[in-house]
Amino acid sequence: MVIESLINSSYNLRKDLQPLTDLLLEEGFVEYVYNPLIYAWEIHKEFIKLGGDKGAKTILLGMNPGPHGMGQMGIPFAATTVVRDLFKIKNLSVDQPKKTHPKREVKGLKWHKEEISGTRLWGALSDNYGTAENIFTKVFVVNHCPLMFFKGENAMNITPDKIPGIVSKRIIERCDDYLREVVEIMNIETVIGVGKYSQKRSAIAFSGANINLKGCWHPSPASPLANKNNGKDWRENFKSVLPK
Repeated sequence: MVIESLINSSYNLRKDLQPLTDLLLEEGFVEYVYNPLIYAWEIHKEFIKLGGDKGAKTILLGMNPGPHGMGQMGIPFAATTVVRDLFKIKNLSVDQPKKTHPKREVKGLKWHKEEISGTRLWGALSDNYGTAENIFTKVFVVNHCPLMFFKGENAMNITPDKIPGIVSKRIIERCDDYLREVVEIMNIETVIGVGKYSQKRSAIAFSGANINLKGCWHPSPASPLANKNNGKDWRENFKSVLPK
């Protein structure tokens, strides 16, 4: 029942976001919108089946897909080796975004470049808990927004908080609804925002609610905090907020 409800929630999110992304493109601030819940749907479903009903009471909340991770494989903080070796997900193909930038190809599980944020996050979870099954008894990982936004000849990656306008606001608010749905379906007690944006959105989504909210540094290689002492400080910060 939990798995079916989570899959339905993701499906409804992708369906509701589609007309909003069309409107966003008409506004012209971004030129490309990728929705991996559509073109990487089969892998996303497999991830939910793998971890959605193992009893986790904590969600790790990311912001939106990385172009080498969820943008390829439909799994939050995905990385090619993580999906293949930790999750044992193989031989599932992906489709293509509705409109693809030539510098932002999608190859799914065949993607050659690792998402560093993903290898760091899932690597730390594996070090802490062991197998994927054990990880999912403690935490489940969700991205607040499933969309990637690009603009310009070089396909600059635009994060949701940098997009102005009423349509962007409606997208973010729909993603808040999705987060609340997942928390309710899984009877989640704690939401850990990975990075400041996710901490902000979880605080807004659960204002006045009986949910334990925490935060940790983002593992992005663009973050000085994540790189300090060869990542040791980030790993200690991350571990300090994880459930025992």
